[in-house]
Amino acid sequence: MSASILVVEGDPVAQRLLREILEQAGYRVVTAADGLDGIRLLAMESPALVLLDVVLPTADGYQIVARIRSEEGRARHVPVIMLTAERDVEQKIRALRAGADDYLVKPTDPSFHPAELLARARSLLARYAPPAPAVARASMGRVLAFYGSKGGVGATTIAINSAIGLQREGRSVCLVDANLQFGDHRVFLDLGQDLKSVAEIASAPTVDPEIVRRVLVKHETGVELLLAPPSPESADLVRPEKMAAIVGQLRTMYDYVVVDVNQRLDDMTLGLMEAADSVFIVITADLSCLKNVRLVLQTLGHLGVDGNKIKLVLNRSTAVTGINVKSAEGALKRPVDHRIVNDYRTAISALNSGAPFQVSKSDSPLGRSIHEFIKEFQQAQPGPAVAAPERSAVSRPAFLRR
Repeated sequence: MSASILVVEGDPVAQRLLREILEQAGYRVVTAADGLDGIRLLAMESPALVLLDVVLPTADGYQIVARIRSEEGRARHVPVIMLTAERDVEQKIRALRAGADDYLVKPTDPSFHPAELLARARSLLARYAPPAPAVARASMGRVLAFYGSKGGVGATTIAINSAIGLQREGRSVCLVDANLQFGDHRVFLDLGQDLKSVAEIASAPTVDPEIVRRVLVKHETGVELLLAPPSPESADLVRPEKMAAIVGQLRTMYDYVVVDVNQRLDDMTLGLMEAADSVFIVITADLSCLKNVRLVLQTLGHLGVDGNKIKLVLNRSTAVTGINVKSAEGALKRPVDHRIVNDYRTAISALNSGAPFQVSKSDSPLGRSIHEFIKEFQQAQPGPAVAAPERSAVSRPAFLRR
């Protein structure tokens, strides 16, 4: 369910603009035009974020935010962004002293930009999201690995939106960006470079739940994120055995651990594939991709990776490429297990805005296709996962070793 935002704004033009921007980004918006109505809706709606005009009838923004802070308990902090037509430093200081978390000019000001509003809102929503209730786990969660057979096939997009789709079904989900040098989750999810990453677990002598939780970042959708390091040089801090231990720990904490693995078949990627319950190899119907997939399947077979857990996902399956599904299956000598429709406009819009389509356009053809994909693999594996037995070391060719 999308986050609820209360907009308390006395200017009808500014209120309409704010509603349109936030609703297009996938949020549920409640509006009030005066201070007392805003206080009433705050109690009724329990919003995740408040946008608050300074100048309001019946009670001004400073009074309202001070009242919010005086009445909220220690267990919950409602983030507040103050809005004003003024850009005076004194007004900003007064808003922050009253208890506001951030400060922006109103959308009627020439310097206002929707992207800045959404970035600040997402940051506050993630920072102050309520912690998930502790639940005793009776079984191990499932690890799902998503592998792109070549760059640009959409593996990261499918992994991210599948994780969000599972979360919306009431599952607890952790999304892991295991492309450690050049991970894209910060970009795809419009996150800052200052957030914690898996590299911060690398120096810990052991991997326990408390250490892992300190590094996880909670997205506004409720999905917990384990991000790749913000710089390529930090990737070497995370060794394959440490990453395997981290994913093993996450398996005990979540219903699903969705891992977006690197394209290179090195020890890190192969270890994650071996640990996964399902490996989704994302492909497109073009000769270059099919050639890569055939080599990948042969290599995984030689290395003893269980072929039953490898599933082919044909992305952009309705695109006209000159190669139909039957021809692709013939070239690969195995069937395609899942298909995702071609909906370029929705996919590229989500990428450029930093708002995954499972949030902003879940009812689009692409959103519905991901929903069907989730349903299919859940039906194929209905039971709870069990802890995987320890595997003996796999002898890998030298060109695959790190």
